[in-house]
Amino acid sequence: MNNNYALQMAEFIEQHPTAFHVVEGQAKLLQEAGYQRLCEGEDWSLQAGKGYFATRNGSAIIAFRMPETKDFNGFMIMASHSDSPCFKIKENPEMDVKGLYVKLNVEGYGGTLLAPWFDRPLSVAGRVCVKTEKGLETVNVLVDRDLILIPNLAIHMNRDVNKGYEYHIQKDMLPLFTLTNGKTLLQVVAEECGVEKDAIVSSDLFVFNRQKHSVWGADKEFLSCPKIDDVLCGYCSLMGFLEAAPSASVPVHVIYDNEEVGSSSRQGAQSTFLKDVLTRICEALGMNQSQYMSKIASSFMLSGDNGHAMHPNYTEKCDPSNNPGVGRGILLKFSANQKYTTDAISAAVVRAFAEKAGVPLQVFMNHSDVPGGSTLGNLSQHQLPLLTADIGAAQLAMHSPYETVGVADVERMVALSRQAFSSSLKMTGDGNYQIL
Repeated sequence: MNNNYALQMAEFIEQHPTAFHVVEGQAKLLQEAGYQRLCEGEDWSLQAGKGYFATRNGSAIIAFRMPETKDFNGFMIMASHSDSPCFKIKENPEMDVKGLYVKLNVEGYGGTLLAPWFDRPLSVAGRVCVKTEKGLETVNVLVDRDLILIPNLAIHMNRDVNKGYEYHIQKDMLPLFTLTNGKTLLQVVAEECGVEKDAIVSSDLFVFNRQKHSVWGADKEFLSCPKIDDVLCGYCSLMGFLEAAPSASVPVHVIYDNEEVGSSSRQGAQSTFLKDVLTRICEALGMNQSQYMSKIASSFMLSGDNGHAMHPNYTEKCDPSNNPGVGRGILLKFSANQKYTTDAISAAVVRAFAEKAGVPLQVFMNHSDVPGGSTLGNLSQHQLPLLTADIGAAQLAMHSPYETVGVADVERMVALSRQAFSSSLKMTGDGNYQIL
C-alpha cells in the first residue's frame, strides 16, 4: 500500500499544530487548487462550476463546487473536526516557583490522556489579536522550537506512582518555561509574530507536542504522531474532495471546530455554519425553500472521526463480536443510542462506496458495558436532517499526545472519501435511494 498520503498527512500535522493552523493550511491547499475564498460578512456572488470555500473563526472551513444548474440531486458531504485534546494557556500564565523557575498556568481542553504528556518536547501555538491602525487583526502564531516541558517527579519522591496515580492539571501538568528573570511568554509570542508586545490585545494559545512522526513495525505498518484524531479524517477528506470526479451531487468538504468540547460553539457541528453555506448555494441558484429541502432529502454526509482499535493488552475492553484492528480497514461505526448516526440505510450507502473504491471496512461498536464518546455526526442533525454515517480510522491511544494508526488506512480513507465525493444519491421514497 502506498504510504505517500500517510507521510504527507503526518507532515501536515507537524506544520499545523492547532485548529487555527489546520484551517489555515487547508485554505492554502484549496487556493492552490483554484478555489476562491469567501467572507461570511460579505455578499456571495457564486458562479456555476466554480470552487469556493469559507472559514469561520479561523478554525472551521467549508469548501464546495458550484453545480452548473440547479438540476442536481443533493449535497455529498464529509465532515470532520480540527481540534484535539490538549492544554490551553491561561491568561497571565507565568507562575514564579520560589525564585528558581517560571512555569505556565494551563487548563485542560477536551478529555486528554495526561500521563503521556510528561518529558516530551513541547511548544506553544495558536493565535493572537493584534491592534493595528486599521483596527484588530488576527494572526496565527507557532513557536517552532522546543520551548517548554512538563518534567516527571522522580520515582524516589513518589515510590508508589507505578501503583496508580491521579493526575491533577492544576498541580501536575504545569509546564516549565524558564528560569526566573527570563522572558515572558507574551514577549516570545510577540517576537514570533514580528509585532510589539503591547500591540497584542488577547490570545488563544495552546500547548502542543513537537515529537516527530514515526513509521514503525516489522513491515513499517504503523504510523504514530500527534493529532491523528481527527486531522487524519480532515486531511483525507480534503484530498478526496480535490481528487474527486464530477457527479450529480454538490461536493462539500467540512471541518468543524470544538468537537472535543461538545461542538456547541458558533464554529462547531451544532452551529448553523453548514446550514448557512448550503442555503447560500441554493439561493445563488434561485431555488425556493421547498426546492432546498428536496436537495437536503437527497443529500448524504460522512461523519469522519476515528474509532478505537482493539488494544493488544486490553482485549476485554472491545466488543466481543466486533474486533477492529489497526490497518485492517476503515471503521463503520454503530451505536444504538445514536452517539453514531449509522443505520441500515446509511451503512448500505457506505458499503456501496467502499466496494467501488476497493476499500475494506470494519465494524466498530462499543462494548456494552464500556460506553464510548460521541462525535459530530449526530450533533450536526440539530441543524440539518441529513442521512449520515459515521466512519473513521482504527487507532490506538486515542486522546494521547502521540497516537497510532495503520499506514494503509490513511490511503484507504482518501480512497473512500474520493469515491463518496465522486458519487451521488437520489431519494426515490422514504428509505429508498439510488446511488449514482
